[in-house]
Amino acid sequence: MNTRMRRAAVAVAATAMAVSLAACGSAKESGDNADSSKDSGKKGDAIKVGLLLPENQTARYEKFDKPLIEKKVKELTNNKGEVVYANAKQDASQQAQQVDTMITNKVDVLIVDAVDSKAIAGSIKKAKDQGIPVVAYDRLAEGPIDAYTSFDNVTVGKTQGEALLEALGDKAKDGQVVMMNGSSTDPNAAQFKEGALSVLKGKVNIGRSYDTKEWKPENANANMEGAISALGKDKIIGVYSANDGMAGGIITALKAAGIDDIPVTGQDAELNGVQRIITGEQYMSVYKSYPQEAATAGEMAVALAKGESLDSIAKDKADSATTKDIPTVLVPVVSLTKDNIKDTVVKEGFYTVDEICAGKYKSACDKIGLS
Repeated sequence: MNTRMRRAAVAVAATAMAVSLAACGSAKESGDNADSSKDSGKKGDAIKVGLLLPENQTARYEKFDKPLIEKKVKELTNNKGEVVYANAKQDASQQAQQVDTMITNKVDVLIVDAVDSKAIAGSIKKAKDQGIPVVAYDRLAEGPIDAYTSFDNVTVGKTQGEALLEALGDKAKDGQVVMMNGSSTDPNAAQFKEGALSVLKGKVNIGRSYDTKEWKPENANANMEGAISALGKDKIIGVYSANDGMAGGIITALKAAGIDDIPVTGQDAELNGVQRIITGEQYMSVYKSYPQEAATAGEMAVALAKGESLDSIAKDKADSATTKDIPTVLVPVVSLTKDNIKDTVVKEGFYTVDEICAGKYKSACDKIGLS
């Protein structure tokens, strides 16, 4: 991955500071992003934001990202801004068609979470050629991107690796660890793996490692069955899973093989993942503040649509394989375990205690003092 991040201190405060910038329209016009066919001056609040999300297998996109971005755009445009939404359902060709449709519909800016970061580059250029700026959301797409917001993905992997090592303790070398990485078409997956390996390499025995097609739980399940068959069920002591969806498929395979009480990592703080953490089936997840990421994307999009500078929003820079010095905001992450559920997902309104502790999970919640 040819992505580099400079100025490691993440400008968390920039998110809040940007609201006044986006609302008042005091920043400079961006010549690169202004389309002369669209009134050569700055636009008002009646902007049209195209939002393209990659898939609906992971709960976060429909439950959090979409409504949060819509809310922020409305907030910054006096309820006059419109968000036009499409989900690619993990199909890169469909996402390319969706970009074409957004261009035809004359959106003022695009927020794109790419299915395939390389394949999307031509579509990004098409949008740019029509004077439509593009915010890369969550994944750094290639092509002439104007802005980027995500989490520090290498840190995510390190956080997962450190948690797995902590769970294994002095038994870290007593058996084999299976690595269930994300899709090879997702640049984030490579960074998660890089971060995890920087912690795990040399400290555990990695028996099998998979790049899981399309991040699908069923593919992770099949991969895990293969690892159990190849390594032997008595040899596996832990599983690095890059996200919660795959962790669910992995845990199903482990249970079917009679393997219990080994740590499995995750990411995204999905409700099922949080509930598995409470019951002990999953050791941890990575909590990422989607509200902060979504708010930042909305602020970037509104500013770009209005021809305003991003200087007060984005304090960092990122390089993709095709574009240098992309204005960037990276949002911090937290290791989510039984001990901090109340201070993270509950406190920020991801889920209520009643949602987490519903039905069969109530007794497990009682044990950790959550209910």
